Amino acid sequence: MNRTTLTAPVALAMLVALAWGTAESRAQPETSMRRIGVVAMTAGAQSAHATAFRQGLRDAGYAEGRDISIDWWDGQGDYNHVSEAIAGMLARKVDVIVVSGTAAALAARRATSSIPIVMALVADPVGSGLVESLARPGGNVTGLSAMVAELAPKRLQLLKEAIPNATRVTGIYNPNAPYNRKVISLLRTAAPGLGVEVSFIPTNSVEALRAALLGLRQSKADALMVLDDAFMAEHEETILRLASGVRLPAVLGPKPRGAQGALISYAPDYLDQFRRAAGYVDKILKGALPANLPIEQPTRFELVINLKIARTLGLTIPQSVLLQASEVIE
Repeated sequence: MNRTTLTAPVALAMLVALAWGTAESRAQPETSMRRIGVVAMTAGAQSAHATAFRQGLRDAGYAEGRDISIDWWDGQGDYNHVSEAIAGMLARKVDVIVVSGTAAALAARRATSSIPIVMALVADPVGSGLVESLARPGGNVTGLSAMVAELAPKRLQLLKEAIPNATRVTGIYNPNAPYNRKVISLLRTAAPGLGVEVSFIPTNSVEALRAALLGLRQSKADALMVLDDAFMAEHEETILRLASGVRLPAVLGPKPRGAQGALISYAPDYLDQFRRAAGYVDKILKGALPANLPIEQPTRFELVINLKIARTLGLTIPQSVLLQASEVIE
């Protein structure tokens, strides 16, 4: 048997090759990690919404830092930098963009027609021109509808049931939110049948918001409706504090996040929406095309009645309304 003796240069080369292979195998999981970009108008990376989204990914078998990485951007209700945020996600070469808010969804759709876009919370995907239909979205956008416009008349109905003597309702809205035109139209259509007169005040700055709410002191409004969007959500505490100051019961979409209360809030379970959005991400990462994934609507809704606010305002909420509530704050 011939025995081959390795020279020092050959041995060194083999060691280098072995070390390179070892390093390459260590790096392999990193190169296969999928990158998710989240552009949310009113939810930070440490919010309950983010926690729900991450839980959905864990339920699907993903581990952050092992299988996926998440880049999260919170717009804090400011529409001015959404396009920059989307551009940043594309520069990071994300595999999927998850959006919360119509402005974020539209900005993403304008920026790319190839990277999949998953909607966690978008008011009116069809009416906003994001998808062709709920059943057949087409293109690169899919996810969940929040049904914001469709639920507005239901909120007005709940308000009337809770305060039967209410005949004048003032709504405040952000004119920069594209779906609010539809919301206002639906409310105006529903109001006469409920025996209610509705009026609306546009506001898209904190100064205008304060002026509008303080001006309600001289108005004859019986209640305030807040047409929800990112701006209103970000300034929710200010809105509710000022409404309390002029002794107006307020109706919101989602349940208030802070200590200040609304008399009524009625909306889809937004945490559930974020959790379900993770399921869309899972399907897309496994090869599904967004165009073939139907848009889903909310399956869980939250009606919260705040009896503390009712007592403060001298109101008695009928039992028929309380029985509909998913939560009653005593």
